[in-house]
Amino acid sequence: MANLAIIGSHSTNGVAQIHSDLLKTSMFPEFNLIFPERFNNKTNGITQRRWLLDANPELAGLITKAIGDDWITDYTQIANLLPFAEDASFVEEFGKIKYNCKLKAADFLKKDSRLIINPNTLFDVQVKRIHEYKRQLMNALNILMIYTELKDSEEMRKTFPPTTFLFGGKAAPGYINAKLIIKFINNIAQIINRDTQTNKLLTVYFMPNYRVSMAEKIIPATNISEQISTAGLEASGTGNMKFMINGALTMGTLDGANIEIAEEAGKENCFIFGHTESEITQLRKNYNAYEWAMGNDKIKRVLNLIDSGFFNANEPGIFEPLRRSLLEDGDRYCIFADLPMYHASHEKARTLYAENPTEWNKKAIINIARSSKFSSDRTIEQYANEIWNIKPCRVKKSTKDTVLTDVSLKK
Repeated sequence: MANLAIIGSHSTNGVAQIHSDLLKTSMFPEFNLIFPERFNNKTNGITQRRWLLDANPELAGLITKAIGDDWITDYTQIANLLPFAEDASFVEEFGKIKYNCKLKAADFLKKDSRLIINPNTLFDVQVKRIHEYKRQLMNALNILMIYTELKDSEEMRKTFPPTTFLFGGKAAPGYINAKLIIKFINNIAQIINRDTQTNKLLTVYFMPNYRVSMAEKIIPATNISEQISTAGLEASGTGNMKFMINGALTMGTLDGANIEIAEEAGKENCFIFGHTESEITQLRKNYNAYEWAMGNDKIKRVLNLIDSGFFNANEPGIFEPLRRSLLEDGDRYCIFADLPMYHASHEKARTLYAENPTEWNKKAIINIARSSKFSSDRTIEQYANEIWNIKPCRVKKSTKDTVLTDVSLKK
């Protein structure tokens, strides 16, 4: 089908630069030789009117007060926000708004899902379809590494910033391992959240029935946006963009649109880790997952804890398929290869959050100010100009007036 589609089309595009490059070099190199002019990139985008103006009106109001409201329909204007990352009063107000968003998210989750969330914590969020390549399992293993370290170290318990890990997403009905990952997250959450030695510092929740209305509450409240797919497997992603324009810092691999987010925001304003796509390709040629796991004492300890049945005392063997996929079936998504770097990146992030919250908020504002590339307005304009060959037409009433009216009616 893909072959026929390329032959019958005048244009073939990917939805992030790495995706478009892989189409040409890995998936369809022969077609790229025959029709090089047909291949191009159109990085995905999201609408700031839905995911900032509507979802986060308090932050939208602060931005409008600072730079005017042209950003609503011309998102290139958001770049004018950059100097305000050095404005102490603006940075302070941004921090207050982020906290207010956490209060709203906590209230929503209490009413919607009966989850009791502490808003005075760092919100670390991974919300997306549950799939092994998206590596929710790596996130869970990292949480267990943190948990065991907290149990061991009184000194760490003194300095660790209280953190809430939030997961959300749905698995395909017949995808057994994805369902098991959800079960695993819920099981470790039960143990961790009941541990009185650490539960003032570390809590974990899987938010049931994740959906857009929930996303509109959770995304504005987020501090760390988890975008940790195995490099080379995520076409683009748009959740990463929604988090960015709401002032979350990206914890991510060099995959999909993460690469372009890091380029726009600056790597110093993200937490980038892990093997690149080309490194993953080389690694897989002789990757021994068992050796990688057993060669790291922290990973080994967590695996032994899981094997002991600590998280499934009443359901022996239930997580055996997950263990087998990692240790016997080759760890297809290279979790053990990236996990040590991921763990170190988390340590770096929480140190900054705990020791210099003002600097954290500055980085968040810089992310927002440099997010103009990720507006769907830009994406659609590129499609219209470079593929569809159509021109926009004006409507009598300005889009901005219509949007502002619609939003005010909702509030």
